[in-house]
Amino acid sequence: MFARLAWVWLTAPDRGRARWLIAGLLLLTAAQVGIQIRMNLWNRDFFNALENRDGAAFNWQIIIFLGLAALSMSVAVYQLYVKQLIQLRWREWLTRHLLEMWLREGRQYQLEMAGNGNDNPDQRIAEDVRMTTELAVEFMTGLLSALLMLTAFVGILWTLSGPLQFNLMGREVVIPGYMVFAAVLYALVGTTLTYLVGRPMVLLNTTRTNAEAEFRFALTRTRESGEGIALVRGEADERRTLGDTFSRVATSVQDLMRSQRSLMWLTSAYGALAMIFPTIVASPGYFAGAITLGGLMQIGAAFAQVQISLNWFVDNFPRLAEWRSGIARLAAFTDGVEQLDALVADDAQPTINVKPGGRDLLSFHNLEVAFANGATVIAEASAEIHPGERVLLKGASGTGKSTLFRAIGGLWPWGAGEIVTPPAEDMMFLPQRPYLPLGTLAAALAYPAAPETFDEATAGAALEKVGLAALIPRLAETERWDRVLSMGEQQRLAFARLLLHRPAWIFMDESTAALDEDNQDAMMQLVLDELPDSALLSIGHRPGLERFHTRSLTLQRAEGGARLSMPRRAPKPAAAWRLPKLRAARTA
Repeated sequence: MFARLAWVWLTAPDRGRARWLIAGLLLLTAAQVGIQIRMNLWNRDFFNALENRDGAAFNWQIIIFLGLAALSMSVAVYQLYVKQLIQLRWREWLTRHLLEMWLREGRQYQLEMAGNGNDNPDQRIAEDVRMTTELAVEFMTGLLSALLMLTAFVGILWTLSGPLQFNLMGREVVIPGYMVFAAVLYALVGTTLTYLVGRPMVLLNTTRTNAEAEFRFALTRTRESGEGIALVRGEADERRTLGDTFSRVATSVQDLMRSQRSLMWLTSAYGALAMIFPTIVASPGYFAGAITLGGLMQIGAAFAQVQISLNWFVDNFPRLAEWRSGIARLAAFTDGVEQLDALVADDAQPTINVKPGGRDLLSFHNLEVAFANGATVIAEASAEIHPGERVLLKGASGTGKSTLFRAIGGLWPWGAGEIVTPPAEDMMFLPQRPYLPLGTLAAALAYPAAPETFDEATAGAALEKVGLAALIPRLAETERWDRVLSMGEQQRLAFARLLLHRPAWIFMDESTAALDEDNQDAMMQLVLDELPDSALLSIGHRPGLERFHTRSLTLQRAEGGARLSMPRRAPKPAAAWRLPKLRAARTA
């Protein structure tokens, strides 16, 4: 998954300066390794100057050290900046890429309804993308540095340590560059033990991340539902629910802590022993006079660099486990979206085929609508609706009226059959709870068009027609309008939005449920007066709605899925109904 994410970014047309940034990071990393090699030579010369009590050489080595330190700091600063820039650019690109996958053709809704474990997509796009990209660049930089250091210092260590000679069962044994073998053996033992002890951390990190996401979601849901909880005095139950949710977080964190504790015992002992291990192994040569003090210090420094390189896996295992859990969550998310794409694109897979046609017809024949688990909710549904018709879709709760709307809107692929729809730009849906985006009231009114699409006079006129004239001075204000406005006001705002966009086909799903009967009749009559040529298909249970429709369709519950009955005789035209006076007061 990581390789795929990296490859897609580096080969994407909108990758920006990604390749140049990575090339710059590679050069800076190689420069830092070169400085460390020179520092290793300085280590030898510095301690030899001390051993020989050579003041002039000592002073010169101080000057060299200051130059190397200044150069190392400069390279490190720019290396960090370039690395952070790569992390930001990659996160920015990947976030846009995932948002495009998620917010496309209703995939955000379908992914939720598919129930395939892709919960909390917001957390995956925000937190998992951040962690994945940042740690990936960290790891790749660290691994490259470790490999370069290992390549350079293995040769130095091999040369400095010389051969190890000893007698084994009467035979003379010579091991050239024995310190290299000692470093490899030491790192191999540490890496193996780290993997065995820390292996459970990958699953534990995934469990913890999921638990944290669920807790954040529960908190957000409680905050958004604060009024409903307060009105029914549900605080105690909410505290209990949130407490149970956090208990799962605490349990997962404790399991991870225990695993980290076991790993910490190992890594602490391993690191402490590494401080003295090379000196002990190289000390026979020093005591024999074959190695100077400077040479011993150089061997120790070279051994440390080799160890750091070989121990990269040991040192980064906890973060690697966390990174893998983030990669797994992103992989599940992208796989879920791709499975939906494949489901819709596969002609052999039975799905609802929504085919845009001309502006003069909405039709479906022998349409089957099912749930994501395969259970049929609507079977053998056939109907045709023509421009200017006003059709009321009726049926008992649970017969699939709203699901049929979602299928017409292209959001519901589960089922079989074909729906011929007008062009998408000619259609507009009014759900029971209108969506009000963050931003100004003008933006909420014009949605999904840009707020500047309609001038203030046009927007104000629409608000006045739906009885929201009091909101006209607030068009430029930024608020959480889904909280400021009552549900009745939100539904009337949706009707004002409808008047601005003037679609040829209107679909209403309980769009007047929060309005009293007088305001409901006023809104429906307003649509007929302002948009007389627009076709209307609406769902509603409220009395009086039939007066505003020319015919009705009824979904009747039956075994194997609800059936759609034939149209009834047209009721009395709505124009004969006397329009009640529109009330501008808040409607809760």
